[in-house]
Formats: sequence, structure tokens, C-alpha cells
Amino acid sequence: MAKQDLAGNAMGKLTHIVAYTSIVAIVLIFLFLFLEGAGIFRFEDPVHLFLGTEWQPTSENPRYEMLTLIVGSLFVTLGAIVVGVPLAVGCAIYLSEIAPQWLEEVLKPAIEIIAGIPSVVIGFFALVVLAPLLSQIFGIPSGLTALNGALMLAVMIIPTVETISEDALRSVPKGYRHASLAMGATEWETIKNVIVPSAIPGIGVGVLLGFGRAIGETMVVLMATGNAALIPTGFLDPVRTMTGTVAAEMGEVARGSPHYFALFMIGCTLFIISFGVNLVANHLIKREER
Repeated sequence: MAKQDLAGNAMGKLTHIVAYTSIVAIVLIFLFLFLEGAGIFRFEDPVHLFLGTEWQPTSENPRYEMLTLIVGSLFVTLGAIVVGVPLAVGCAIYLSEIAPQWLEEVLKPAIEIIAGIPSVVIGFFALVVLAPLLSQIFGIPSGLTALNGALMLAVMIIPTVETISEDALRSVPKGYRHASLAMGATEWETIKNVIVPSAIPGIGVGVLLGFGRAIGETMVVLMATGNAALIPTGFLDPVRTMTGTVAAEMGEVARGSPHYFALFMIGCTLFIISFGVNLVANHLIKREER
């Protein structure tokens, strides 16, 4: 018993150390991004930096204004949510409530395989296959648009949203199903009016994590969206995202230059957005547990 107590105490302390180390690492990452990015305020005031629409770091009169990049990221990400979430939640409902066991054993691994596909492969598919197809369908000069990026991001978030939504649906007590069926409701009415509403907090967590997955993606948006730093008027316009900008430009800037500071401020902004999304998801998880 003494050895078991010592082992338990050791594991408890190790767990605390790992947890605190993770927290410290996150804080240090944020401080590093902010301290490196804060130098941009010597060249751009905060209002123009976050609300201006001119990202022209290499012009004779450089401008470092991030609104076009923020809007581009949100535009593509929300498009991915609109396309991907219904598909993912529909798959979760089918697999958890309707599909026979043998079909579930086939479909579930197939969906999870999507998460293992390298993002550069998906980006290459968007560039070579989907972009010419969209150009032909919509009669536009180039298929490298927000729609192209949104469709590919939708594919990438399906495994995340589907897995978490399916877990939420399966966690609904069986008594809810039995009570609904005993009251005379059909299987579909039970799913629509009882099971899905009860699982909404868990599904919401999946949607938020899918949002975080999409807004942090780099290679797909870099290859698929056209990289035009303009405020889009529709999904057939090219856009430039925050992640794509950092990936495309960080390797060519001089350390300590205004452009260098601006790219770090983009990273800091992206970190804050992702951190906020995760906080909301964590709140929903605790609410679901209660």
C-alpha cells in the first residue's frame, strides 16, 4: 500500500508539473509574439493597423494594415463552417442513431482518414483540380477564390466536428430515447426533437474546435485562395488570410523591420482569436458536464 501511495503521489505531482509547464509555455508564447509584434506600433497607430485596408509591405510607401487579412481569414473560415458543419453533424447523427454496425465500422475509419491527409496534398488538389473546375463552372478568370479555400477547409474540419458531435449524441441518456418512443414519437421525431437538442452543447464544442482548426490552417489557404489582399465582396473573389500572409512573407523579411513586427502582430492576433475560441469551447464542455 505504501508503494502504491508513493506511486500515486508521484504521478499526481508529475501531472501538476506537466499542467503548469503547459500553462507557462502558452504564456511565454503569447508574450514572445506580443513583444515581437509590439514594435509595429512605432510605425502604425493601432486604429490604422487593425482597421485599415492597405497591406502593402513592399511598396515605396509601405502600409501595414490588417483588416483585409482578418476579414479574409474569417470569410474563408465561416464559409468552411457553413459547408462542413451540416455534413459533419449529419454524418454524426447517421452513425450514432441510424447506421447498422457493419456500415459504421466502414464509414467511421474512412472519415478519420481525412484527418491524416497532409494539408499540402489537399492544397495541391484545390490548386490543380478544384480551381479550374470552379473557373469553368462560374466563368471566372481564376478559381483561386475564397470559395475554393472554404470548400477545402470544410473537408478538413469534418473529422473534428463529426467525432465530437457523435460523442455528444451518444452521451445522451438512453432513457430520453425510450421515453420519447414510448410517447408515440417516431424514430426521426425522437432524433430531431429529443436527441439533437440534448446534444447541442457538445455539437457546439465541435463547431468551435472546427472553427479553430480552419482559421489556423496555412497551406490550404496559401495555395487555394489567390492571396489578394482585398476586402472580398463574395466567395468568388480571391482573399488573403493571416496564416497565408505569415507563411508567404516571414522568410523574406529583415529582423527588426516594420514588416517583421507586423507579421508577428498578425501571429499575435491569430493567437488571441484561437485562444478565445478555445475558451468558449471549454466553457461549453463544462456546461455540458453540469
